[in-house]
Amino acid sequence: MTGSPTSIVEAAFQYYRAQDHDAAVVLYADDFSFTSPQDDHIGKAAFFERCFPTANRFKEQRLLHVTPVDQELVFVCYEYELLSGERHRNVEMITVRDGLIREVQVFFGGKV
Repeated sequence: MTGSPTSIVEAAFQYYRAQDHDAAVVLYADDFSFTSPQDDHIGKAAFFERCFPTANRFKEQRLLHVTPVDQELVFVCYEYELLSGERHRNVEMITVRDGLIREVQVFFGGKV
């Protein structure tokens, strides 16, 4: 995909929420790495197997801030509501290089 790192990140979130695997997978580099409090530097295949299919547990997800930090790094703060009614916020640091998402680091927030 061509575009700014911010537009690539926004597209990735859109495809995640829509569970459009085919559109999403091409946004991620083959050497992609995903880290969260539950996952330690997992690769692209593990991410799409474990993490990508989880959108069905959300009632809604809103991007609050999508902020470019430099030429490659984008900070994203989002809020989501689970089907249970609980609301949470998370922050992600996403590295986009040469039009592909190379790394995502997720920092879980608490209930809102």
